[in-house]
Amino acid sequence: MNKLLKGFIKNDSTPGILLIIVTIFALFLQNSPLSTFYMSFLHTPVEIRFGQLHIAKPLLLWVNDGLMAIFFFVIGLEVKREVMEGHLSSLSQVTLPGIAALGGMIVPALVFVAFNNGAEFAMNGWAIPTATDIAFALGILSLLGNRVPVSLKIFLMALAIIDDLGAIVIIAIFYTSELSTMSIAIALGALVILFIMNRMQVARQAAYILVGIVLWVSVLKSGVHATLAGVALAFMIPMHSKDENGKPFSIAYNMEHNLHYWVAFFILPLFAFVNAGVDLRGISFEEMGGSVPLGIMAGLFIGKQVGVFGFSWVAIKLGIASLPKEATWITLYGVAVLTGIGFTMSLFVDTLAYDDTKIFHFADKLAILLGSLFSGLAGYSVLKIATKKV
Repeated sequence: MNKLLKGFIKNDSTPGILLIIVTIFALFLQNSPLSTFYMSFLHTPVEIRFGQLHIAKPLLLWVNDGLMAIFFFVIGLEVKREVMEGHLSSLSQVTLPGIAALGGMIVPALVFVAFNNGAEFAMNGWAIPTATDIAFALGILSLLGNRVPVSLKIFLMALAIIDDLGAIVIIAIFYTSELSTMSIAIALGALVILFIMNRMQVARQAAYILVGIVLWVSVLKSGVHATLAGVALAFMIPMHSKDENGKPFSIAYNMEHNLHYWVAFFILPLFAFVNAGVDLRGISFEEMGGSVPLGIMAGLFIGKQVGVFGFSWVAIKLGIASLPKEATWITLYGVAVLTGIGFTMSLFVDTLAYDDTKIFHFADKLAILLGSLFSGLAGYSVLKIATKKV
């Protein structure tokens, strides 16, 4: 039994399967007589007080602002590792996924804008369909096993990483509220300390965590979204250092490895649970036909595949990049369709864009779930047919 459990946990598709189960459970709770208990859980008040420092938020925001900072911390570590010594370490390796990711952000945004141009508040959500859920997309791709070339899996992973980096930039630029000068100054001071620790090759993880907490609190209070503190901290963690015995080791790799399962099996499922509970009882076909839901669904299902595949096709035809090894145009297209699975990342941007208001009566969140579902089913079907063994 222990061996089966370990095999299940290490399976690439497990995080995606877990997210599906948690999402269905959240939908069930929200649309059943237990909805009151579900909403009470989301709005459970949680407070931390230390002298004059006072942070009071409902549980929902602790997950979105706190635990998701850890998620972005791991993403930052992953980006740093891939850029320094992984699949993004050379120009030839990063060219195709980089161009594809750019198309996967530009075209969905344009699709959303086409539906909502002129509606000022609705336009806040232009970035919602630009995101890709790396856990879901890779999970579905892994269901096909070795029928899919390794090069395509690497392509999707690199694309999703660059896509996440793009999401981080978008959040920093477009979803930042009024700024607090004092808090920003403290955050900058924390970053300077972290930089000095990095250059001095400080090898104590606890030291980085302590300063990282100060950084997170100051960013939280500054008006910049708190999750960006996780990315900033990740970039300051040294890739290579030496332990007390003088032996080389990587703090960044150790922290990424130690947090990987916490993110995959706790943080992301909890985030999905508290954000995917869409009240279907209050959504009408008329509301789903609104410009925002249609823009989101079309952006994810149509914009993503057109942007990723279209930009990739142009880059390959111009000789800027080459088709991944052993991949065909149809399998590349199937992967492009999978990038329309926005799910957790799109839900996260949605909470920032509309400040988690219910102005659309959950139609915006349902549109994310439907757009991601259509992309996942269509992408899997295309790849299964394209890789069918004769």
